[in-house]
Amino acid sequence: MYNLAPANAPWFEHLIDSVRALGEAAREWQLADQSARLLEAGVELERRNLHEGKILVKGSEGRGWDSNPRRRGPHEHAVFDLQKIYMEHRFVTRRNYEHAALLYASGAARAIAQVQAGEQPERVLFTIDADRIPMVGGYKINALGNYVDAKKIAAAYGQVLRMDQAGEYAEHLAGREYVADHEASEMFEAGVYAQGLPDAAYAYGRLAEDALQFVLLGPRETHRKELAERRAAEQQAQAAPESSDVADPEDVFDYGMDREPFDGHGDGQQAATEDGGE
Repeated sequence: MYNLAPANAPWFEHLIDSVRALGEAAREWQLADQSARLLEAGVELERRNLHEGKILVKGSEGRGWDSNPRRRGPHEHAVFDLQKIYMEHRFVTRRNYEHAALLYASGAARAIAQVQAGEQPERVLFTIDADRIPMVGGYKINALGNYVDAKKIAAAYGQVLRMDQAGEYAEHLAGREYVADHEASEMFEAGVYAQGLPDAAYAYGRLAEDALQFVLLGPRETHRKELAERRAAEQQAQAAPESSDVADPEDVFDYGMDREPFDGHGDGQQAATEDGGE
């Protein structure tokens, strides 16, 4: 169970949860891709000792190509089928892992940029494409000042950018009708280099998520001061007397202006006056 911020928490707590959710999604696809790689590697012919026993197969119609029994190796056939299945599965997991990792990196970078601009976003906002899939945005992070890992982030960004560009270059060459020999070599090298993009983007996202905590130090402190001022005002209001309990200055001892003075003996007798007395 994740420790999510309550509904009435300040905006930056929800923003932190939003970026963390992107990281968890990328992590799920990373684990799925790792499992797919293990499955694919498990059926590589170089690692398998195939049983060479054969079976006979023929068609049920009794005529045509399949009318005569033919030999087939069931173990070999199974391994080949699994290779195709796992290769297709690995393609799906890798594609989704790459996309999720880049969403994580770009989402964290966007959150940092918005906070630096003085905005108060509660969620990371993405534009969706025609298939309603979130689109990856820019993932460069600027102006981290004296943040301790600023150099690490800059280096990680450079690596992600180079791998991303290498993948685009490889796809560009692969889509051409004619590729020269030297271009084919470049395409292969670029494709191999771009294979590391998902892991590089995920690592960059982790660094960016930590950097978000750094840029939120200012808003956190501002929120703390606002809470302190609000509490002080509430305590001051509670300590002040109610307006109905405050006596009107004009009503204090006004009876002495139009009534006879008491004699001060505490017996309620009025004092003697110059005109008479007991």
